[in-house]
Amino acid sequence: MSLTDKAIEHIRELIRSGALPPGSKLPPEADLAAQLGLSRNLAREAVKALAVARVLEVRRGDGTYVTSLEPSLLFEGLGGAVELLQNDSAALLDLMEVRRLLEPAATALAATRISDEQLAEVKRHLDAMRGARDDVEQLNAHDVAFHRAVISATGNNSLLTLLEGISGRTLRARIWRGLVDDQAAGRTLAEHESIFSALSTRDAFLSQAAALLHVNNTEQWLREHLHSSESLGTGSVGRRRGAPAKPRHQEE
Repeated sequence: MSLTDKAIEHIRELIRSGALPPGSKLPPEADLAAQLGLSRNLAREAVKALAVARVLEVRRGDGTYVTSLEPSLLFEGLGGAVELLQNDSAALLDLMEVRRLLEPAATALAATRISDEQLAEVKRHLDAMRGARDDVEQLNAHDVAFHRAVISATGNNSLLTLLEGISGRTLRARIWRGLVDDQAAGRTLAEHESIFSALSTRDAFLSQAAALLHVNNTEQWLREHLHSSESLGTGSVGRRRGAPAKPRHQEE
């Protein structure tokens, strides 16, 4: 373990033990370094690392504070980490697998908790998907919003943040699918219609099955086409052989 890692672990232990509870202010840098028995530089690096992880918040001119430590806040860093894996085919497939394990179960939970207002919001996103079926990027942007509305209905913000960090960052792969598969938009709409229909009946098992079919179909397509791209030497996700780079898309 490096000295910086040791400094990070010391601060984490202060938080775990309750010596630095959520919302509390850290001692000045010199005092913190003395408390940790390390140099000020190491204390500073540890604080920076924990700020990136949303454990600490540096307020310029005021000091450094322990955040609320809410799970939804701590999970926010996941999306940035996942973004770094976009060009790693194996990692992308791992993320799709995680999505397949979590999203259907979350959709089932949503079916038992969703209100009429929340169901109406899901329908608005579905209607927007219908209107954007000829625009791959807009279709997928509304796709992300659709699933966010569904998971929001669980009332579990930690689950929402976790899934957004995973499935929201697979948007690039879904756009790639729309660019190379002319039938993708129709199938995607049909699958989302099934999810909405199941949610409308508040049937948890049917909702889970519809969501599982949807995610599984996307994952299976991705596995097949990543393998084909590697065999042809095309390499990267989001590019067809001989095709120009795709335009930047908007992610939530």
